[in-house]
Amino acid sequence: MDNTTFEQMSVAENLIDAPQFLKEGQEVSIAINTETEQPVSVELPDKIVMLVTYTEPGLKGDTATRTLKPATVETGATVSVPLFVNEGELIRVNTKTGEYVERVKE
Repeated sequence: MDNTTFEQMSVAENLIDAPQFLKEGQEVSIAINTETEQPVSVELPDKIVMLVTYTEPGLKGDTATRTLKPATVETGATVSVPLFVNEGELIRVNTKTGEYVERVKE
């Protein structure tokens, strides 16, 4: 939806740069062909905050090593996170690389 005109727009998934991280209400940038008025690409912000919905329990004090474990985020995508990240926590993810950036304090 365009935030200024409130016009709804449908976009094919193949035009989205990181569809696995797109969530309801997410602000994105849409490039539109001015001749045809059709969208040509959709770009998510470089980094977004995601909720970890599933991961194995974390280990306290394990911050010295760069060992990673898989975590499922709210969109269903899987991100490799450090061992200390737990289910229910918010993390920042780089949408261009799909990598964990940091844990977000609430």
